[in-house]
Amino acid sequence: MDGILPLWKEAGMTSHDCVFKLRKILHTKKIGHGGTLDPDVSGVLPICIGKGTKVIEYMVDSGKTYEGEITLGFSTTTEDVSGEIVEKVVLSKPFSNEEIDAAMQTMTGVITQIPPMFSAVKVNGKRLYEYARNGEDVERPVREAMIYSFERTSEPEFNLENGTQSWRFKVVCGKGTYVRTLSVDTGLALGVPAHMSDLTRTASGGLTAEQSLTLAQVAERMEQNKIAETLLPIEIAIERFKRIDLTEELYNKVKNGVRLSPTDLALKEMPQDLVALFYQNQVVSLYMAHPTKPNVLKPSKVLRNN
Repeated sequence: MDGILPLWKEAGMTSHDCVFKLRKILHTKKIGHGGTLDPDVSGVLPICIGKGTKVIEYMVDSGKTYEGEITLGFSTTTEDVSGEIVEKVVLSKPFSNEEIDAAMQTMTGVITQIPPMFSAVKVNGKRLYEYARNGEDVERPVREAMIYSFERTSEPEFNLENGTQSWRFKVVCGKGTYVRTLSVDTGLALGVPAHMSDLTRTASGGLTAEQSLTLAQVAERMEQNKIAETLLPIEIAIERFKRIDLTEELYNKVKNGVRLSPTDLALKEMPQDLVALFYQNQVVSLYMAHPTKPNVLKPSKVLRNN
């Protein structure tokens, strides 16, 4: 059983919970996920099975799409609705669409973020949420994130009684982005406390919500002996890399990890990224430029050798 399963993670479960349940449903231990989702967040969770576990890192590295809601007026310890209120400001009047859009626009491109205290980032070998639960404060690392687009998708709603304002958004971002922090920083750009009041991941690792199955649906497919046709090929995880189809002679070298030159692969110059080597329409290996030897390509990861 090898492949990629687009799972729809329901709110209330951790990503690890999903893997644990799938091991029982699919009767296999070789399962991993391609990008953690917070327990409160529902959405697309790429699941890698069998040989698919070899491409997890490429699923994690790829872009993700989220749809959610930002609420201005108060911030929380967790930067979302599950935390306790840290700061509160009653808005006397709503921000205009132009002001909101301008603030969101400042969050696009390469930005820096400070991870939330309630996150899995490690500092001195300990996860931030462990410090937070113990009431300890610690200096958090500044990290870069890539925001491809960040757009408002609804008319803002102003609640005069509560002094809050909310609107829906869609963000397309790179790995390691904290959408909670993006929401808080949007509020800071407007000069008021804010938090992320809702979030769903609609795409991850090239997989979409439309493709995804719930755990119950996966169990049903398993009972019907239809799981094999449900799994997507592992090749979808490496689609962004240049594909090179091998002759049988070259394949016999590649499956044994032989180093190659760009000329061997009909390349005019040394590739800047990984190249995916295929034989009989299946990816067999990923090659990379040798870090110290000029004009030499070496295996980065062997995916199939039989």
